[in-house]
Amino acid sequence: MTGRTPRLSRLRQVIPEGRGGRPAEARGGRPRRRGTQPKVVALGGGMGLSASLAALRRITGDLTAVVTVADDGGSSGRLRDELGVLPPGDLRKALAALCGDDDWGQTWARVIQHRFQSKGEMHGHAVGNLLIVALWEQLGDHVQALDLVGRLLGAHGRVLPMSAVPLELQALVKGHDPARPDDVETVRGQATVALTPGEVQSVHLVPHDPPAVPEAVAAVRDADWVVLGPGSWFSSVIPHLLVPELLDALTQTKARRVLSLNLAPQPGETEGFSPQRHVEVLGRHAPKLALDVVLADVAAVPDRDALVEAAKRLGAAVELAPVARTDGTPRHDPELLAAAYDRIFRMHGRIGPWR
Repeated sequence: MTGRTPRLSRLRQVIPEGRGGRPAEARGGRPRRRGTQPKVVALGGGMGLSASLAALRRITGDLTAVVTVADDGGSSGRLRDELGVLPPGDLRKALAALCGDDDWGQTWARVIQHRFQSKGEMHGHAVGNLLIVALWEQLGDHVQALDLVGRLLGAHGRVLPMSAVPLELQALVKGHDPARPDDVETVRGQATVALTPGEVQSVHLVPHDPPAVPEAVAAVRDADWVVLGPGSWFSSVIPHLLVPELLDALTQTKARRVLSLNLAPQPGETEGFSPQRHVEVLGRHAPKLALDVVLADVAAVPDRDALVEAAKRLGAAVELAPVARTDGTPRHDPELLAAAYDRIFRMHGRIGPWR
């Protein structure tokens, strides 16, 4: 990456300082008092993390997203291959989810999510991906560039990559080749793992001991609450537990830890998984990690006792709540999910100064 330039220094001065770039009132939110809200860190990637962030930004202004950087498909994969950068796609989605509901926020959310449609090299590239990568090259600093984009968008929170190096996800998969259903083989790449027709046994990262972004580690250690999931279980949620410094922070933090489960198994990656199996698989990848709460949609848990037993083995209580949209799609409703998180923060945590 190149060093920072005078032009970018001037740009940082033009965009207003402060979380989100403008006062809360200008973004359509309530004025915030310092020290009156819980510090929340959300870990994940893709649409699952976006759903969690869209909910959490409704109940706290001290919010940090820590995002996986193993994506190798689509626009992110092309930029990663061509420029050797971190895949920006999940970071872009997190920033879009943190945009406010006012005209400013929703306009910028649409802009950075916009994909070019053409018959040339630009086809499929997202505007936000190009913006993020351009700032990385200009500033030479992943965190500063993402903070700058967040200020431009008026984001209600901060977005950080979990590692500063591009990662490759590898999985041991049984039956990846349908012609050999009993064979276990190594499958490489997040996009391939997510769509495998076989049964994922375990996942690991290459390099095996990637460095964590220091700001991400500090955020986890300083949090009041850490939320893990929902999202693609093996390719977006569990990878955070495979970064040693981040796992150490998760096990040592004084924050309370919530595991937010998906509404339905993901075709390919977790086909046929029960809610309790999601919990068990996560526990096998990080046996020393204790949880405080496992959150699940009340209609997505056919066997409550089995989920309670699986959660208990990780030290957690189970909270069931209606958090799904009412249109029948397996997507979280931001308002309902926000209500569930808010209730968990009040009932299961130390009653903080935000109440």
